[in-house]
Amino acid sequence: MESVIDVKEMTVDNNPVIEKMAINDHEQVVFCQDQATGLKAIIAIHNTTLGPALGGTRMWMYNNELEALNDVLRLSRGMTFKASITGLNLGGGKAVIIGDSYTQKSEALFRRFGKFVESLSGKYITAEDVGISPQDMEYVKMETNHVSGLPVSLGGSGDPSPVTAYGVYMGMKAAAKEMFGSDSLGGKKVTVQGVGHVGETLVKHLSKEGAIITLADINVDRANVVAKNYGANVVDGNSVYDVDMDIYAPCALGSTLNDETISKLNCSIIAGAANNQLKDEVVHGKMLKDKGILYAPDFLINAGGLVNVYREVEHFSQERAMEITENIYNTTLAIFKTANEENITTHQAALEVAKRRIESVGRLKMSL
Repeated sequence: MESVIDVKEMTVDNNPVIEKMAINDHEQVVFCQDQATGLKAIIAIHNTTLGPALGGTRMWMYNNELEALNDVLRLSRGMTFKASITGLNLGGGKAVIIGDSYTQKSEALFRRFGKFVESLSGKYITAEDVGISPQDMEYVKMETNHVSGLPVSLGGSGDPSPVTAYGVYMGMKAAAKEMFGSDSLGGKKVTVQGVGHVGETLVKHLSKEGAIITLADINVDRANVVAKNYGANVVDGNSVYDVDMDIYAPCALGSTLNDETISKLNCSIIAGAANNQLKDEVVHGKMLKDKGILYAPDFLINAGGLVNVYREVEHFSQERAMEITENIYNTTLAIFKTANEENITTHQAALEVAKRRIESVGRLKMSL
């Protein structure tokens, strides 16, 4: 069973979730359900002005459907601005599958999800995200060609996490240049929260440069292994905000920057790979600014993975993908400059730059 919601035709009275969808101007939301396979999924398409909406599929055991909906709306919106500010001809979309990624996966479930993606006729291109493996994407690919980030063996671009990590590393170095006058991270105290594929690769870059690294992860065993490999320290996840650090790098899930954590943080820079780090973009962006903490906007510096999968759409080389990702350094410095000149938060500066490009291209398309 499939449902398509046109947000603009729905009443928003007494329904804060639908109201939020309307405010953020999502183009389309597709609710997917299949009793035979147990599939429950939501595909959110935020904006396709610049091109088809590309964004990964996340499998997570949400507490309820409303929580899943809120997540996919936030994530898809972020993808729109991530593609725009990076100069890609892509729109923003995302999908979530509600379920336990350890126990509820099957070939049938992912092939059924692939059929839903196919029904959108290329308006949404999916890829791998949290809780999803390359094998899962291979099953999706059996039912649709609107898949990116496939294994190299299938002609894809392979694991995007090293490119994501490189972009975060470039953004972090730009933040160091802005805050300390030098982009060297040697001797800087960096706390990385979350050492999955992206987090661990970021730790590798930091270790090579001689940073003093502290790690935290809900998987303590993994944190200890990564720490041993790269000479880092490990702290309990609940203590991560109390660590004395120069740079905080959130690389797990979002909303870690909120009233409680910001009041605890003792750092000069925040630069990490997680999406939607600010629980409230306006309130918490301003809190960081007022506290003198330089925030490298997440959708800007974590765009490397999107660049990597985008090369499957545009068919350019890995070398070109790395060049685009390296330019995150320059874009980040430009965003800091804009924020300073206009006396606004760095998040707001990045958002306005991304929106301007979308509006400009939208006007151009309407004039043709």
